[in-house]
Amino acid sequence: MANKQPTLSFWQIWNVSFGFLGVQFGFALQNANVSRILSDLGADPHQLSFFWIVAPLMGLIVQPFVGAASDRTWNKMGRRTPFIFAGAIAAAIGMVLMPNAPLFVAFMAPMIFGVFMLAIMDASFNVCFQPFRALVSDMVPPKQRNVGYSIQSLLINVGAVVGSLLPFVLTNVIGLDNTAQRGEVAQSVMWAFYIGATVLLGTVLWTVFRTKEYAPNEYYAYKGMDANEVAKERAQVKPMLERLRNFFSLVIHMPKTMRGLAVTQFFSWFSLFIMWVYTTNAITQHIWGVDKKWFDQTYLSTLESVPLEIAAAKGAAGDWVGIIFAAYSLFAAIFSIFLAKLADKVGRKLVYSSALALGGLSYISFLFFQNLTPVDVNLLITQVTVPMGALYLLIPMIGVGIAWAAILAMPYAMLAGSLPADKTGIYMGIFNFTIAAPQILSALTAGLILKYVFDNVAINIIALAGVLMIFAAASVFFVKEAEEN
Repeated sequence: MANKQPTLSFWQIWNVSFGFLGVQFGFALQNANVSRILSDLGADPHQLSFFWIVAPLMGLIVQPFVGAASDRTWNKMGRRTPFIFAGAIAAAIGMVLMPNAPLFVAFMAPMIFGVFMLAIMDASFNVCFQPFRALVSDMVPPKQRNVGYSIQSLLINVGAVVGSLLPFVLTNVIGLDNTAQRGEVAQSVMWAFYIGATVLLGTVLWTVFRTKEYAPNEYYAYKGMDANEVAKERAQVKPMLERLRNFFSLVIHMPKTMRGLAVTQFFSWFSLFIMWVYTTNAITQHIWGVDKKWFDQTYLSTLESVPLEIAAAKGAAGDWVGIIFAAYSLFAAIFSIFLAKLADKVGRKLVYSSALALGGLSYISFLFFQNLTPVDVNLLITQVTVPMGALYLLIPMIGVGIAWAAILAMPYAMLAGSLPADKTGIYMGIFNFTIAAPQILSALTAGLILKYVFDNVAINIIALAGVLMIFAAASVFFVKEAEEN
């Protein structure tokens, strides 16, 4: 018989997830700026998705391993927090080094160094992500699970708002340069990554020192398990072949809820990957009117330098991507406040599906916001002049933000109740397959689709992402949720 797990206060739940604010701060900087950095360092637009394959590949490799290891870890720091702390340190190092790729030209080509640092950052982010998901499942009782993952979603999006805005603020408020010639990284982006590394470490340390994880006996008592039996099973040293067999058995016999969610995750994360990789190119071409030839590295290699007006347009569009990414994260953060109560009232499926459908329609609406008329925009912290179409893009960001908030919270809230308590970490790691696999497939195919189907007109592949998100919305109704005591 399970002992009743203590109800947590709001601030206890907050502390459990607070470090995710910093992790997402860094992740948002990466999402909004890596395509820009790699393009400036010499990547062709239709090859960008190949470089971005590093991110999901690291998740595919790292998260199951970290999940299994954290399930078996109990030390003075805790169960999940040692991995969160180690991942944060490694991610911060990668964030400091990546924008300095041109300094390492004596050792390797800057673009290769940039991709190498991207791999380190992504591996480290994944070391943090999985234990944070499992930590909420460990610490928060079932009746507070919607609230727990909604607070995590809120903090994730607050971090994403600030991280996405930072390069724009550093350019338009502080005055740092946002332009870069081929083979360089803009000054505003470099300092944004330095600040992001600092915030990441600070917030993770807050969670590590303010959250006291349950001792093994307490934890297993709350989950209705015999701690001694679990300890005996864990003490057995099994051959590698048997451990691999057991792992694949877990994959094959995953809970039905996870199996159903895998379909939804496939379409939604395939779509998200396209957005992160190609939004900068899409709005630079579609909204700023920069011809697609200025993204062709073969053409650029024939020139001594990029014309100042083209570099300025690319820089302005890159900064505006930070604005609209911050906008969708802000709307996601606001929606996260109401997400738990809404899910409790009308059901997780309806909330999740409606949010994804709205996100899909919002992507498609990008096609209709082309307007090159300059307009002055007061952003409170500064005033900028952008094409009218860029300002209109804030409207679909409402729908994208609502979809993002649901993607961050609802699958985990639906999944947590179906997982065995002693295998929560490894199953959360396995569940990351449903995030990593569609991104890998997107990385392998999106560039080819952009080149051969859409002739490198990037706005069209954003519309394709919208169609896939609508498919994800429809698939939610086929997910079978587990009954939970």
